[in-house]
Amino acid sequence: METTATNKPSLLLVIIAFATIYVVWGSTYFFIQMAIGGFPPMLMGALRFLTAGVLLLTWCLIKGDKVWVKKDIRSSAISGLLMLFTATGGVIWAEQSLPSAIVAIMVSANPIWFVALDKANWKVNLGNKSTVIGLIIGFAGVILLFAEAIIKSMNGSMTSTQVFALLLVMVDPIAWSAGALFSKKSSGTAPARVSSAWQMIIAGLAFIIAALFHHEFSSFHVSQVPAKAWMALGYLVFFGSIGAFSAYIWLLKVRSAVQVSTHSYVNPVIAILLGVLFAHENISILQLLGLLIILFSVLMVNVTKYSFKKRIKLPSPKKSNSSLPAYRIGVAAEIKSVVA
Repeated sequence: METTATNKPSLLLVIIAFATIYVVWGSTYFFIQMAIGGFPPMLMGALRFLTAGVLLLTWCLIKGDKVWVKKDIRSSAISGLLMLFTATGGVIWAEQSLPSAIVAIMVSANPIWFVALDKANWKVNLGNKSTVIGLIIGFAGVILLFAEAIIKSMNGSMTSTQVFALLLVMVDPIAWSAGALFSKKSSGTAPARVSSAWQMIIAGLAFIIAALFHHEFSSFHVSQVPAKAWMALGYLVFFGSIGAFSAYIWLLKVRSAVQVSTHSYVNPVIAILLGVLFAHENISILQLLGLLIILFSVLMVNVTKYSFKKRIKLPSPKKSNSSLPAYRIGVAAEIKSVVA
């Protein structure tokens, strides 16, 4: 995806990119669980991100992009390890013992951490009452979900492995938000596709090390992988990584991190629908309540940032050289702010 000659992104491309991360990423939780039904978790992550990264880097070379800039590679390494290896790796690991819908619900706290970790905007964000209230409500929702897990573990309906998996996915949004903010602030002049390619390649290499550490290669046999696991891996490579992740990195360059994080509103809903309809997962009333609380808190945190109306400073009639009346200048500026 590229911007126009005036360095302003096409509105159609922005809409397509948002639609991609909204729907496709919501479905990846379901397909991750399907893929690890045939692949060891860390090896699956390695295959997914290395394949996607190499394919995308090849495309970058064909397009004539500068792909060997050390500064860009170093920045991509940090953000890729945080977002893809730590955060997504935690999701992959957790889905061995938890339903995909539950993992998606826990990860829905992403936008809360975007605000909490965006130190440069603390004064603005934390000076807003709705933001502070939203943060408090959001953490209450996460605690509600985790409290249910503790109760279930105490009465024997949830294992210690599942409780550990829940702890893991509580940390994942922190790593993802930190990586995304770093990617946005350290992005250079390279196209988003170059950053995405290196992030995936470096994360894929880290997954190989993790797979070796867990002795996954010795127990893996290609012939034993079912067809649906291969199809799920293919979906994750082309749609979840090359398509959605590239769209996400591009959006971080052209839109605010808070706006881009709105995918967390839709992803859990898609994940729950797929999990219930196709994987026959059960979602409790308390878990749905936790989801609603988290989503409401995210809305509270970001409500002031989603207003399309912006304050417009109209030029003084005495100083303005424009032949247009002041009210027409204001209307034109308002339309421009909405489209932008």
